[in-house]
This record gives sequence, C-alpha cells and structure tokens, in this order.
Amino acid sequence: MSGKNVQIVLFVVAILLAGIVPAGAQDYDIVIMGGRVMDPERMFDAVRNVGVRDGRIAVITEAAITGRETVDATGLVVAPGFIDTHVHSSNKFNIKMVMMDGVTSAMDFEAGALNVGQWYDREAGRWPTNFGTCTSHEMARMKVHDGLDISGPVDASDMIDMRAESLAADGIPGWSVTVSNLDQINQITQLLDEDLRQGALCVGNTVGYASKGISTYEMFEAQRAGARYGRATALHSRFHTSSKPPNEAQLGFAEVFTNAVLLKAPLLYMHNNDYGWWEIEEKLQMAREMDLNMWSEYYPYAAGSSAIGADGYKPEAVEGMLGLKYEDMMYDPAQDKYLTKEEYLQIVEVDPSRIVVGFNPPRLEWMKHWLRMPHMVVAADSMWSTDTSQNWDTDPAEYVGHPRTSGTHTKSLRMAREGGVPLMFTLAQLSYWSARHLGDTGIEAMKVRGRMQEGMVADITIFDSETVAEGSDYKPGMNGLPPRGLPHVIVNGRFVKRDGQATDVMAGQPIRFPVEENGRYVPASTEQWLNDFSLVDSGAVRPRPE
Repeated sequence: MSGKNVQIVLFVVAILLAGIVPAGAQDYDIVIMGGRVMDPERMFDAVRNVGVRDGRIAVITEAAITGRETVDATGLVVAPGFIDTHVHSSNKFNIKMVMMDGVTSAMDFEAGALNVGQWYDREAGRWPTNFGTCTSHEMARMKVHDGLDISGPVDASDMIDMRAESLAADGIPGWSVTVSNLDQINQITQLLDEDLRQGALCVGNTVGYASKGISTYEMFEAQRAGARYGRATALHSRFHTSSKPPNEAQLGFAEVFTNAVLLKAPLLYMHNNDYGWWEIEEKLQMAREMDLNMWSEYYPYAAGSSAIGADGYKPEAVEGMLGLKYEDMMYDPAQDKYLTKEEYLQIVEVDPSRIVVGFNPPRLEWMKHWLRMPHMVVAADSMWSTDTSQNWDTDPAEYVGHPRTSGTHTKSLRMAREGGVPLMFTLAQLSYWSARHLGDTGIEAMKVRGRMQEGMVADITIFDSETVAEGSDYKPGMNGLPPRGLPHVIVNGRFVKRDGQATDVMAGQPIRFPVEENGRYVPASTEQWLNDFSLVDSGAVRPRPE
C-alpha cells in the first residue's frame, strides 16, 4: 500500500472513530450523569447522560462523558425547565422564589407592562430566569382615563401604587369604571400597538378587574391590535368566578373566544380554575381540533389572592355570586386570621391595596381534574410581597402573601404523584405545552425550550419525583419557603440553583419578539366602518379588507 493510501486509510479511520466516540472524547460545560431524562414532546424517557455546551444541550447519550462541572443525577428526573406565563412583579425577591420552584422562563401575560422597550432595557442582566412581558391594557387605560404620567417602564410591581394614584385626583378609578369613547379606544390601542412594535409578547388584559369600564367593542379592538401582529390576547376574564346567570364566567370566555376566532388570533385563557372551567376546557379542546392556537392555565390552590379592594372581594361578589361568608373565605396573611365582613369593610376603606387570600371551597374538588387536563398549563399567578422593599437577599420566611409564588410547580408535581397522574403528562403541563403554544404564536425563543433534546436551549430542572413537594404554606413565616426535592435549576446552560441553593447567577435572557421599524396601528372610525360594512353608492357592500 502506498504512503498516500495509508494516509487515506488513517484519515477514514480517524473519522469513523470520531463518529463512534464523540461523547467520551469531548468535554462539556456541564455534565448531568445518570439521570432519568424525560422529554414531553417526543415522549422520551430513559436513563442517560446529558452534556451541555454554550448554553445548549449538546448530547444526550449512554456513553460516559466529562465536563467542567458534573452533577450526579442518579435517581433524579432531568426535565425541561418549567415555563410560567403568569409571573407578576419584577421584584427579584419574588423572582428568586419562582426560580427556586423550578421555573426557567418567567413571563407576565396578564398584567403586563407599559413602555415595553424601556422595560426590556431596564431588566437586562437582572434575572436568574428568562423573562418577558406583554403590553398592558390596564396601564394603557390608566394613562388615558386617569391621566397618569407613564413615561417610563412600569409593570405589575407598580400596579397597586398606580391604582391608588388613579383614585387620588377625583376619587374615581377611571381605568376600571370609565367606558371609553371611540377616540379613547384609539388612544388605548395606539399605546398597545407601540408596545407590540417594540416586541411585547401579547396583549395582556385584566378585564375581570375593569368589567364596568371595558366595553365589548374596546375588548374587540384590543384583541385586534394584537391580531395585526399575529399575537395572542391573554386575560383574566370579565366574569371570572361568577357562578350565576346572567353573568356566568363562561360568558366572559365566550366574548374573547369569539373575537379570537374571527380575528384568527391566539388566545391564552388565564387561571381557568373556577366556576365553569369544565365548559371552557371542552370548548378549548374543540378549538384545538380545529387547529386554533388556544390554551388555558391553572394553579393548584383552593384560594386566590389580590388586593382587598378588588371587585371580586366586594359583598355583591362574595355573598351574591359565590354565596360565601367572609369569615369562611377571606384570610389576611398580615394578621394570620380570617376577616369578618365588618373587618373587611374597615380595612378596604383605609388600606385597599392590602394583599389578602380568598378561599373558594369548590376548588378542592376541582383541582384533581385540572391535573389531568391536556394543554391546561401550570402558571402560578405569582404575586409580590406585601413589603415591596424586600430584595434578592431577603430571608424567604419574611415573604407575606400567597404561597403559590414559591410553591405552585412543586405542588403540582406532588399532587399529580399522589393522584396517579403520569409524570410525563405533568411535565407537559409544566413546560412543553406552554413552549409549543407560545412558539406557535411566533416566539422563536420558545421553539427551542420546553424540550429535552439535543440542540435545544439548556433550560433544565432536576428533581426527585418521589419526594418533590412545595415547602410553602398559608401560615405566617411559611408563605415563601422553597420546595423540597428540587436541587438543581439550569438556565441557558448555567446553574442558577445548585444543591438547593441559589447561585446568584443572572443567566436569564429576554423572551421577546423582534422590534419592528413601523407599527401596525389602524384607528377605528365610524366612516371607515360604514364604508366597509354598509351599502355604498354603487348599491353593493364592499368586501371587507384583510
């Protein structure tokens, strides 16, 4: 054999050997050894080693591999990081609790933010998790109806103060009770459009808190603003929790569902964890069978939480629509006691922004069914602490609020385990279905998350399926305690939680649509409407413009 042929043979052998043993021959940034790797998209479930390089899952293999950092995951589940579309507040004390619960992407699809471009600039490099926000219908209404000077970035962290400010001038919360005329609708939708141009993930809507002010036509125009970009509307619906005609909760769903279908737009129906959820879930499943991009959320608690001044805590709602007594449902974490109606009325008069917990006993029976609902994703509705001065280094025992902020995802895992729900199904609720639906709206960052596959972003949560559980409770001192049985969280290929402790690494990246040069705002006008939908001079109705 000639020297040249020998060189060729050796070259081919080298290539073959490289193909046979690439995993063992390479070092990785992080190696996760011997864990039960689970991927809800491909239904993959096997013990494997995982190599992470440059923020991506580089290899999933049975071969031995080495890396700069190694985790022994024997007996642990290696899962796609949890994705939560209902995280309020950019306060890092709260975000830290969310991350400790296994969340790798935390976004606010309900309350949202205003001046979204500035918001993303401000938050860059300050999150352990990936982060994102929608534009806020409520805050746009505050600017238009209450005259609030909102020139900088604001989000749910500012909402309670902004609601108080809206009352200061004339005693009227214009954002929640004032019905917009056509000019005001246009001002509001123009604000929404500008945020969408700047990359907002959706139109976030809290019509459940402004049912007297937001007309059905304003809602239609707000959804249309998002639909022009192909983006979702996500909302707390108009009649949420209402159980009696003529304002059943399902009618609030019907309003936004009809708009979304006609606008060919995605829809995220938020915390569908109250009366009428079964009818709404049936209709959402039928919608998906028609290839409509629609899904819902739940959190596994029998209680909700909001400011004590919220409409849902007023006597006509509690005693009328729900048929409950205050002393059976309204818990004040700050005092560690249930409130009587008289105590409620006293507090709401002097401190309407106090965060309280409201129990709804029927949820105890419903929760076991939510754990088994396809495409009903887990989302915490995480709330800020009653003490907004708390920060990243604050002891979690000092958090005062709803335990869902720190325990939603691990409680879902525990309840599913105890209820015999397949773990793969629960992981789909925690990660994959959110990633899939959000990716289908066009969010590129979500198309490479929510999956344990080679080439995907290394957002990974590692936990013990037999012991994982929430550590928090409603009792004072326990509201914010971290979970049990979830030792490691990796975001973009970096540990943000290692051996049960936060690493203080701000590894989060923005989840955002690309900024567009020009907006897509189209004002509504009577003249244009008549031109589009009524008889014109020729005696015919013109076809509706696309």
